[in-house]
Amino acid sequence: MNGLAIDTSTFVMGVGVIKDGILVGECITNINKNHSLRLMPAIRNLLEEVEISPSELDRIIVSEGPGSYTGVRIGVTTAKTLAWSLGIPIVGVSSLEVLAHNGRYFGGLISPFIDARRGQVYTGLYRWSNGRIECVKEDQIIQHSDWLSMLQNMDEEVLFLSADMDKHEEIITSALSKKAVIGNATELVPRPGELAFIGTQKEIEMETHEFHPNYIRLAEAETNWLAAKRGEESKNKGE
Repeated sequence: MNGLAIDTSTFVMGVGVIKDGILVGECITNINKNHSLRLMPAIRNLLEEVEISPSELDRIIVSEGPGSYTGVRIGVTTAKTLAWSLGIPIVGVSSLEVLAHNGRYFGGLISPFIDARRGQVYTGLYRWSNGRIECVKEDQIIQHSDWLSMLQNMDEEVLFLSADMDKHEEIITSALSKKAVIGNATELVPRPGELAFIGTQKEIEMETHEFHPNYIRLAEAETNWLAAKRGEESKNKGE
């Protein structure tokens, strides 16, 4: 199985390549630079470095969200374009599930999260069980303070993983004290190699043209447009 993995769901841009079931290369950057300009050169350079031509790929694996609306869209659009042009399937993986894999072997709960602004986070709850990561609470967007209040009532340590840890560590440790375990620097960034391995194990669920991102919420522009539309419809009904 040869697979190309793409992750642009956050500031972290990751590209990984699996060849014959072995991770042969990955590229990761954690900087605030334009993914749309850097992604295709990174893919091309990595494929050349590991000596795999696009025609040798069996599937494209992409981090489907949640995360940055623009980032998720760039990654999914690129993945769909490659899959369609190569005539191979596409597989999506939750960006939070990918991050949760950095906590494999942790004995308690795992809470990966991505900052969603205004005190909100995209998060879910996972644990390592029977040799695999299992989802305990599904991915969602929630006020982080509400999420932490829920975790206070759970009698287990919780491992927190996020590239946005600097914005949230204080509220986490304040809410959970010794029950909160903060991942180390290398565990806070999603690995495209992990994404690649997860994606090669998943079943193909849909045709490429049917695949779509999992934003969890609408983009702000769409939300505003729908609100304005509903307001206009209400106004017309009142006339």
